[in-house]
Amino acid sequence: MKCRLGYVSLALDLEKVTSSSVVTYRHYKSLTSEQKINKLKKVTLSNLQDLEKILNYNAENDIHFYRLTSNLVPLATHPDVVDWNYRKFFSIDFEYIGKLIKKYDMRVDLHADQFNVINSTNKDIVEKTITNLYFLAMILEDIGLSNGKIIIHVGSSMGGKKESINRFITNFKHFPKIVTDKIIIENDDKIFNIIDVLKLCNELKVPMVLDAHHYRCNNEGENLYEYIGDIFDTWNNDVWLPKIHYSSGRDNELDRKHSDYIFAKEFIDFVDQVRNVQNRDFDIMLESKKKEIALFKLMEDIKELKKDWSYIDKTSFEL
Repeated sequence: MKCRLGYVSLALDLEKVTSSSVVTYRHYKSLTSEQKINKLKKVTLSNLQDLEKILNYNAENDIHFYRLTSNLVPLATHPDVVDWNYRKFFSIDFEYIGKLIKKYDMRVDLHADQFNVINSTNKDIVEKTITNLYFLAMILEDIGLSNGKIIIHVGSSMGGKKESINRFITNFKHFPKIVTDKIIIENDDKIFNIIDVLKLCNELKVPMVLDAHHYRCNNEGENLYEYIGDIFDTWNNDVWLPKIHYSSGRDNELDRKHSDYIFAKEFIDFVDQVRNVQNRDFDIMLESKKKEIALFKLMEDIKELKKDWSYIDKTSFEL
């Protein structure tokens, strides 16, 4: 069993490098027509250039799993920002980013922001969600990753779980195929647990993302390891390996806030138990405040604590 570790968006070792610089709509409105488009182009170019730096940094450090920011292009979906054809202006840049990702054999994905709610009872929110998810889908298309993935939660619990899940299924079927082909669904830390999401994913035939920390915070007493096989099986018809999100609670095990680092002993126990029931490769996205620094520290801790794993390097391990 082999596992690769990844991190989210910002590389802390790279000073003053961010691929998610923004332009506020308030500032945008204060500019002249020419200034508006120039500002948007300037910030987008800066984000793409910094993304290139991050991807190169990842490759230099043998990191082959990475979550792109969903804020790569400022004001891309704002309804009052017109004539902002970023795909036309930056088609060559997106293509170049895609070539880098493929050159480095890197798995990348995106996480939709929490205000995207597929099963909202508000039709305007559903329409905005379609717009935002279509934007993310086109980012993946433009970098040549038509099989890339977008993570999302089930969302609203209005009317109770059963009604909310049925609403998700109904709305999902009206989303563009270029979006639904990329969606993967994650269990959350308050409402929709692994049993709920697994049933939903099987109904829609989309992969499920297990978030191990969310499971700790939100379960009904079910044994996680009895469901691992079924969760991994939702990926059987996909080109990608199953993926898991992993984090440690900041102040205690059930603290929903993420810690700066990963508690290595807890992590090792989790991986060993997964291996006992499902001896297959999968990727692990670390959701820690210290980003790639937490990844490197975890691997150093594992080297000290787990001598019997067959192979441990800077960003992956086998057992």
